[in-house]
Amino acid sequence: MNKQDYEQEHTDQQNSNLQDYSAGSIQVLEGLEAVRKRPAMYIGDVSEKGLHHLVYEVVDNSIDEALAGYAKHIDLIINDDNSITIMDDGRGIPVDYHEKEGKSALEVVMTVLHAGGKFNKDSYKVSGGLHGVGVSCVNALSSYLTAEIHRDGKIYYQEYRQGKALDKIQEIGETEKTGTIITFTPDADIFQMRDFNFETLASRLRELSFLNRGIALSITDKRELEEPNGNGNDPENGGAFRHEDFYSEQGLKEFVDYLDATRDRIIEDTVHVETTKNEIPVEIALQYNNSYAENIHSYVNNINTIEGGTHLAGFRRGLTRTLKNYADKSGMLTKLKFSISGDDFREGLTAIISVKVQEPQFEGQTKTKLGNSELIGAVDQATSELLSNYLEENPKDARTIVKKVITAAQARHAARKARELVQRKNAMNGSGLPGKLADCSNRDADNTEIYLVEGDSAGGTAKQGRDRRFQAILPLKGKILNVEKALRSKIFENDEIKNIFTALGVTIGTEEDSKELNLSKLRYNKIIIMCDADVDGSHIETLIMTFFFRYMTELVQKGYLYIATPPLYQIRKGKQVRYCWNEEERNQVVEELGGGKEANVTIQRYKGLGEMTSEQLWETTMNPEFRKLRQVTIESAAETDRIFSMLMGDEVMPRREFIQSHAKYANIDA
Repeated sequence: MNKQDYEQEHTDQQNSNLQDYSAGSIQVLEGLEAVRKRPAMYIGDVSEKGLHHLVYEVVDNSIDEALAGYAKHIDLIINDDNSITIMDDGRGIPVDYHEKEGKSALEVVMTVLHAGGKFNKDSYKVSGGLHGVGVSCVNALSSYLTAEIHRDGKIYYQEYRQGKALDKIQEIGETEKTGTIITFTPDADIFQMRDFNFETLASRLRELSFLNRGIALSITDKRELEEPNGNGNDPENGGAFRHEDFYSEQGLKEFVDYLDATRDRIIEDTVHVETTKNEIPVEIALQYNNSYAENIHSYVNNINTIEGGTHLAGFRRGLTRTLKNYADKSGMLTKLKFSISGDDFREGLTAIISVKVQEPQFEGQTKTKLGNSELIGAVDQATSELLSNYLEENPKDARTIVKKVITAAQARHAARKARELVQRKNAMNGSGLPGKLADCSNRDADNTEIYLVEGDSAGGTAKQGRDRRFQAILPLKGKILNVEKALRSKIFENDEIKNIFTALGVTIGTEEDSKELNLSKLRYNKIIIMCDADVDGSHIETLIMTFFFRYMTELVQKGYLYIATPPLYQIRKGKQVRYCWNEEERNQVVEELGGGKEANVTIQRYKGLGEMTSEQLWETTMNPEFRKLRQVTIESAAETDRIFSMLMGDEVMPRREFIQSHAKYANIDA
């Protein structure tokens, strides 16, 4: 569909009349039908993120058994048919008869929403699975699932299809072990993408091992590899497979050391405490490094609260008050001509806060912000005691931290002046928008999008190819500043970064010079990074994503950031034109159009966006009906923090090792 046809159809849809809407339109869904009808309500979405969420739901059940003191080993297997098996050595799901439901307890757990042991405090003191929908949702969204229970000296087994039991629970053998083994295959009717990512799952297991010291976790990928990687060999499977084990003896202390492995620490030891305040278990670990970023990650019952909450507020309050008191008493602030802010105490800080709560209260179904008011005082007290003791016992490190805080305050003061200068210049320019910005005519932010395009040439092509009503174009000149290694004042002085801020309409900083992002005047609903499909383009993409992760995290968390995916190939035969985004599609099209022979078709390899005409760029990369946008999400804030630090920081060896170890699994285009 060309752009004119698309615009006409878009207008026709807007002008069409509403369909009849009556009582007959209302559906009543029972049981797990609601999950299959609206899966995104239960697992977030049905993309790659939602697919992996299925695994987390089952693993979390095993972790809950471990938290209750009954499990020590949890194994995750990606089978060769891309199904998933999770096994633990816990008590095993109960299998006795459930009087109210008229079926076994296992079948109740597997087929009834809001059913499980998590609501009974005698069974689980704390739990990450709070709504009782976890494993039943996995069952509903699986084409096939089996549950094997080892309990009371016997082995029990039951099969399910799309959430429904195929038969009654069966006793199939005897055993001396206890535990649960769940195997499931995601339903192709629900998930278009059903290929599990080893790194994504391994990252979650690694995180869980740090958060639950003393529990052994493992992941094994039995899918066939093109080349053995030396991690193991499965004789029954007839080939090599990937395997990793995770185990932590020191918990969060090791977690912080892992995250800071590519940064230069400025104090000798990682500060750590594990205590109980107001009957709430609290664990905290922190370290200061020479970076300019604040890297604080909070958890409740193993759930990564990426939006923070009361436990994070308590930590910040305790940290600021305790360090401020020490700095005042030390006399090191007397020559400073402006006040210290809370942000200054957190620059270069890497910290993990983990709390275990019987009845956590979350804001929203996504469980990303904790609301329990009692956590503020408990974490504040734990943080204050931890730091007070450490500062008193380590005066040299204490002075180093205060010096770091003073440097941060000076940099913040310089950054504020830079921001004010930018704002004055924008005010003189009338609208304040960058001169390079080709804005859209629509002023409704909910229905507009902006492309951040690599280079003026590609930007010009994008301006010609776009739909001017709702698509804006901002060309970026060359590679933007690497914010991972730059002072805040230098960041705000950078022309390309200033243009991004002003084009988006967002600001950083309030009257108190906070680093909080103000999204109240955000001008677009989608922010799309569009770069060349080559090595330089990937580097620029990473630089831009680093900037957004460090300085516009909330935009990423709320799902505003996307990456455009231009095609790699155009294949022609006569008047037939096809576009391909990867080698598999390329080979398939060559087979269809050329009978498998490249000589029978004309293949053009796109190295840059500028090689396309404006119409081609619209058809392949900008047309909302056919384009392939990749949404940038933060699955694990801690792991994302570590990877950006490694890829964009000063240390070369960790980056080289990362590339070498991952190259065999990457799709690298020469």
